[in-house]
Amino acid sequence: MRLYVYVLEASDLAPWKAATATLYVKIKVGKHKSRTRAVGPTDNPSWKEEFVFRLDEDESENAVLQISVFQQFEATNKELLGRSKVPLGSIFLDGKQSMPPTWFSLQPKHHDSNLVIKDCGKILLTLSLIGRNNYVEASTTLDAGTELTDGSSMDLLNSPKLKQSIDSLKAEISVEDRDNIEQVGSVSDDKDLSTSITGSTFEEALEIMKSSSQCDAQESFQGDIVLEKTYIVDAKDLNSLLFESNLEFKSKLREIQGITSYVEEPWTISMDGDSPCVTRTISYTKKTKFVKFVKTTEEQKYVKADGRNFAILTRVCTPEVPYGDCFEVVLLYKISPGPEIPAGEPTSKLVVSFNIEFKQTTVMKGMIESSVRQGLKENFEEYADVLSRFVKLADSSMHPLDKVQLLAPLLADHPSDVELAVKYFFNFTVVSTIVMGLYVLAHVVLSEGDMSKGLEFCGLDLPDSFGELVTSGILILQMKRAFGMISHFVQARLRKGTDHHAFRTTHGDGWLLTVAVIEGINLPPINSDTLDPYVMLSCNGITKTSSVQLQTQDPQWKEVIEFDAMQEPPSVLDVELFNFHGPFDQQYSLGHAEINFLKHTMEELADMWVPLEGKLAQACQSQLHLRIFLENNRGPETIKHYLTKMEKEVGKKLNIQPPHKNSAFQKLFELPAEEYLVKDYACSLKRRIPIQQGRLFVSARVVGFYANLFGYKTKFFFLWEDVEDVQVVAPSLATIGTPALLLILKSGRGMETRHGAKSQDEEGRLNFMFHSFVSFNTACRTIKALWRSKAIEQKPKLQEEAEGDDKSDNQSDGTESVSSVEDVALNKAYSVELPVHFNSLMELFTGSHLEMKIMSKVGCLDYAVTPWEMVQTNAFKRQVSYKFNRYMSIFGSEVVSTQLKFPSSIDNGWIIKDDMSLHNVPFGDHFKVHLKYEILCMESDLSPTSQCHVYVGVEWLKKTGFRKRITRNIFDKLAHRSKEIFELTERELASVT
Repeated sequence: MRLYVYVLEASDLAPWKAATATLYVKIKVGKHKSRTRAVGPTDNPSWKEEFVFRLDEDESENAVLQISVFQQFEATNKELLGRSKVPLGSIFLDGKQSMPPTWFSLQPKHHDSNLVIKDCGKILLTLSLIGRNNYVEASTTLDAGTELTDGSSMDLLNSPKLKQSIDSLKAEISVEDRDNIEQVGSVSDDKDLSTSITGSTFEEALEIMKSSSQCDAQESFQGDIVLEKTYIVDAKDLNSLLFESNLEFKSKLREIQGITSYVEEPWTISMDGDSPCVTRTISYTKKTKFVKFVKTTEEQKYVKADGRNFAILTRVCTPEVPYGDCFEVVLLYKISPGPEIPAGEPTSKLVVSFNIEFKQTTVMKGMIESSVRQGLKENFEEYADVLSRFVKLADSSMHPLDKVQLLAPLLADHPSDVELAVKYFFNFTVVSTIVMGLYVLAHVVLSEGDMSKGLEFCGLDLPDSFGELVTSGILILQMKRAFGMISHFVQARLRKGTDHHAFRTTHGDGWLLTVAVIEGINLPPINSDTLDPYVMLSCNGITKTSSVQLQTQDPQWKEVIEFDAMQEPPSVLDVELFNFHGPFDQQYSLGHAEINFLKHTMEELADMWVPLEGKLAQACQSQLHLRIFLENNRGPETIKHYLTKMEKEVGKKLNIQPPHKNSAFQKLFELPAEEYLVKDYACSLKRRIPIQQGRLFVSARVVGFYANLFGYKTKFFFLWEDVEDVQVVAPSLATIGTPALLLILKSGRGMETRHGAKSQDEEGRLNFMFHSFVSFNTACRTIKALWRSKAIEQKPKLQEEAEGDDKSDNQSDGTESVSSVEDVALNKAYSVELPVHFNSLMELFTGSHLEMKIMSKVGCLDYAVTPWEMVQTNAFKRQVSYKFNRYMSIFGSEVVSTQLKFPSSIDNGWIIKDDMSLHNVPFGDHFKVHLKYEILCMESDLSPTSQCHVYVGVEWLKKTGFRKRITRNIFDKLAHRSKEIFELTERELASVT
């Protein structure tokens, strides 16, 4: 049985003591102890706290309740103010279950019976004993200092059933009790006193809660989610199935979970402050892995029940498990209406979350949390399995996401040009310019022509005063800014990209990725006049960009971006937000994010707000609204095609795994249904702790490891994209004489799996070592083949484009190349005269060590050239490829160029023309860059000199509104690079001589 002790308030405490420290109360019943929070300093403290003690039948008759009031000066300095002892046998006589609010006198700790007892104050308590003779009584509570004002609550207090219960409480106070206690006030006159109603049905109790105002403080309980499912059933019916007496469901669940000695008390309704509260207690015995029989008690309490939404808070006590007295598990069941389905049937969503409340500190806290989390996960897996037999599960296959239907409103909801123009131009600058222009125009029309004055002559009218001069200047500045805005707006409306377009329903065979970029909010401000944001998306080495939105921190794109069909499932989508200011600019990256497809469901991806990372983005809480759809239109053939491809790399037959094994793999690592297992191997994980035997799982996208050593479980997985290198480690004593595989992750990647890593190097890379394979060679070939296929997959699109450019260049001869360049206007970007010999300077274009060294210093990574080939008389051609470093371009742009060399017209030098194609940059398909180097030999009697001239031009292949900005940016960057090249060349040649 349970003893409820309500500690309400104290009064008349000694002022010379109570006014100098905080006050708290200690409660002791037999071997059970507890205490209130500290309040004060005050002479009349109020606690209003409830405590529950579990007593045996015999213990309740002889137990003594001891109440002690302490004052605390510091963390370790406390003093007893007074105490009171209450024999429970004298309170609960003749089956009496409750005691109304009663004042008890406080006495000092030690006193002489011959002296007058010193009065230390008094304390107000309420007691209830529940569970005697299997009878559920009416408990009492008091919320001092407040009155019930809610109409429905007042009706509840005035109900005949409640009045009858209150009268029975008054009759329970015997004459002997009145001799020992001092009762204050009348129970029936105090409206703060409430009593539960016995005999109410479950539906009546919930109806009372529905009609009253409720406090949802406990409903905002935050904890880890152990169950989240949607069922095809009304929320009210699901609530009744789970928490009303349902013999079939409960008996089936007890059978599956091995529950015995099950005792379920009926629901009771009582007043919790000014709101009704429905509670009950359940006790049972259950088998566990560590303890054969565990006695468990659950206290269930409705914190919300409005007819559509239900929230039930459950406190689970297991005192018989190791350290069971140190903690308590709190569960929150939330039932709410679910999403609509095409069939029109009602759905409800069940979410169960948990938290662990520790009553005292313990060094075993981490192990307790891990064990509780694992135990709850296994229990609720069985719970969900049993529940699915009684109500139908509303999985995604029953109401598939209609991509066309979800994306259609985005494409149809674009504002017209007139609406955008009104919104863009309705500002002070444009309006004031129009008003002033009309005013001046009217003045010109109405004024009469005067005679010329000063320096004026016919056709030239100058300002006649400083006022006219200032007015003219203001009008010119305003008109300039207004025309600039008009030009900017027209260019933006004429801008047409290739990556965002109207949605197409079919797009190749394989994995189709469609991303709808809807909007962004709270974008960070920058140190420039305008913010022109656009989004860059990268997946499997393919990059797509959205359009540019002008002058806004809350852009509205509403654009659909589709990726070409991919043969292998993508793992992550990289999202980065930029402010456009030229293809080589690095200063305006507004934020970035990475979306892992393996950690999100299809429903979450279909409508998600992505928080951006980065100092500015996190400070402003910037977010992007995306809708992502990933689907496979090949079906089961995808697995066969992928395994056939891997068999050629491995050199061994790879069979399709059985469905149950594939399902167990997905369930173990919580992976989506499309992730299929390729192979699993028995092996050992080498860490700092002793070697742990387990199994290594490999699939198309992940590497996972699982081990269970005497109940100590190790589980982790990481992506193939995160693996930087796979190495074979020779046999050693540390690997028990067997070869090992060392998987090295990229710096900063997979940090959530560091508990399984062998070490972390100086560069921040995690190292995972696996050994003791049954067949090491087979496992090694398979793992390396899977890793290589994912690594090579990262940049297929760039390679295809580069090959296409090479083919087109090879098909044209030198004359055609020269003529095509002549059509592009070239402007001189740099000119210099160097005191170096002409032949030495030409080494910069021969593929020599000097060229490699200089180009690497100016930011050209992976620089590679082909030998010069003669294409016609005195005309030579070669191919050059390299990457820009992050200083030159934040995008890491790849450059493929064709250089043509021929003698200059004055026959004392060479001309090198360079046609550059840029990849992986915004609008890279809109233009090509042309450079021309003129290297001339200057004859001099004093010292040999050479003259260098660099010309830059941009050939536009497509129209864009940002043509001037891109051209200016390219010209400035290449002029600066040319200056660096020739300055470094001069220093290098001077150091050699």
